[in-house]
Order: sequence, then C-alpha cells, then structure tokens
Amino acid sequence: MKRILVTGGCGFIGSNFIKHIIDQGNFVCNLDNLTYAGNLENLSDIAGKRNYKFVKGDICDHKTVRKTLADHKIDTIINFAAESHVDRSILGPEIFTRTNVLGTQVLLDISRELWKKNSFKGNKFIQVSTDEVYGSLGKIGKFREDTPLTANSPYSASKASADLLVMAYNHTFDYPAVISRCSNNYGPYQFPEKFIPLMIINALSGKRLPVYGDGLNVRDWLHVEDHCSAIATILKKGKIGEVYNIGGNNEWKNIDVVKAILRYLDQPVSILEYVTDRLGHDRRYAMDAKKITRELGWRPKHKFENGLKDTIKWYLDNEDWWKKIISGEYKNYYKKMYKGR
Repeated sequence: MKRILVTGGCGFIGSNFIKHIIDQGNFVCNLDNLTYAGNLENLSDIAGKRNYKFVKGDICDHKTVRKTLADHKIDTIINFAAESHVDRSILGPEIFTRTNVLGTQVLLDISRELWKKNSFKGNKFIQVSTDEVYGSLGKIGKFREDTPLTANSPYSASKASADLLVMAYNHTFDYPAVISRCSNNYGPYQFPEKFIPLMIINALSGKRLPVYGDGLNVRDWLHVEDHCSAIATILKKGKIGEVYNIGGNNEWKNIDVVKAILRYLDQPVSILEYVTDRLGHDRRYAMDAKKITRELGWRPKHKFENGLKDTIKWYLDNEDWWKKIISGEYKNYYKKMYKGR
C-alpha cells in the first residue's frame, strides 16, 4: 500500500485525481491551503473514508510539510499544488514564484531529508507540470519531451523553473522524481475563471462570452479523467528521471470550442464578444504523447466532442456548486479582467 501525499488536492485536477485513486488500496493525504480555487466541497463524498486525510496547509511552510510527511509516513508525493491561471500571473506574478517554485523546493528538500534514510527505496515524487513550459508552436509540429523550455508567461516561467529544480534534484541527489506535462484540461469541478467553464457559465447566466483576440489560438484538450489515469499510470510504471507528455489528441481553435458550447446550449453566436487579447498570448499548443503510450501503455479515452457535452451537462446539473463561487471574490476578479476590454 502506497502512502500518498497529494498537494493541491482540493483544486480541479487534484480533487479529480484523489477520487480516481482513493479506492485503489492506498492511503491518501490531501495537503491544500484552500486558496480561492481550492474547494473542500469537491471531495465531500469521500471525506469520511478511513484511508483519506485532509490537512490544511501551505506547501511553502516547512513545519507543516515536515509534520505532514512524518505523521502520515508519506512515501509518495504528487505535486498538483500551483497557482495556475495565466491571466492572474500577468496581474500579479509574485505569488506564482512563491507557490510554484519555492513551494516545490520545500517539498523536495523535506522529502529528500526524510526519504534518504532509506536510500529513497519505494519513494517517488511526481511533479505535475504543463505544456506551457515549452512556449508557443507554429502551425505544424508538436511538443516532445526534449523540446527546449521557452516559457512565455509568468505562470509558465514559474512552472518551468520548478521543473528544472525537480530534474536538478534527480541529477544531483539521485532524488526519485518524475515530471508529467499535460495539455489543457477540462471536465467537472474546474474553477469558473478557466476558458471552458467561463464560457459555459456565462452562457447559462445570460452574459456575453469574452473571446481573446481573433479566437484562433489553438489548444490540445485533455479530459481530466484521462489526465488522472495518466498520472496513475506514471505512479505505477513511470521511470525515475523521466519526463512524460500527456496529450488529448484534440486540437481545437478557441472560437470553435465556444461555438460548440453555444450549439449545445442552443444559444446564438451573437452573444460572443471579441475582447483585447491577453498579453503575450501563445498561439498554439500541441502535445506529442507517443512516449507515454509506447513505454507505459497509456492513451486518452475521451473524444473532445463527447467530453465537452458531458462537461456542459455537469455544469447544468451542478449550479449550486458554481453559483457559490461566482458570487464571491470572483466577481471582483471578473470585473478587473473583462470590463472595458
């Protein structure tokens, strides 16, 4: 039985991952600081399980991290904890450096200290990263694991920095680390500031749908369930010191995603609103995920059209969940981001 620490487990991907593995015979400790995007309600249905423990805390806090790892005899860490929204990183980069870089270093330092007593036997650290560390693609080609890191936003720069730290610890200290890099996720429990839930919720709320620039930016969409199954596969089979790209093989222009949402909701295209583009907006991301398929046997199961319909239905069926969120601090953020653009 693994004793797994999931950091950021109350967020979108982290909470979906905990649900994915909680019944696989492992103990799971969820360390989350419950910042604006962390929501305990995401895991209310498993809160009483004997093999699950929630700890409120900051990954930058040495004392909390040390106590959590020691008290729960953690042998595996999966680091989802991160500030992750590009727009917020443009408004205020400092917290991204603190959480994404320094927080990762704290996890590495303390776990290395505790684990090296047993020569890292049975230990693994999975750093959950992003395709954005590779920068922006032209019209052809895909990101491979050996593509140079060319981060273009404060968010992606902080994630690339964390990735480099993780690999440096592996190289210097023989630390048992693996890095996963995923394409854009979508699915249930995603915070409303992100592209797909923003468009769904605005359409359901009678608001205009703000589309950056010309709407032709391309993203490779990965259903969160596929991402979770990939991380579980890396946990079981992933080789120490390796990087694995996780992609959905679903490249879509932003404007086409929005139009698909409108068609499903039977809403007119006239509620689209083109707004001033994001600063430094990367044009295209696409992941080459052949390595994880070839070496570990993983491949995505969700086709985007079906996954998008299921996601829209989830937001239709869970209005109470997202209405609580958009009634709070989110209102101020939304006004700051989109008013007058």
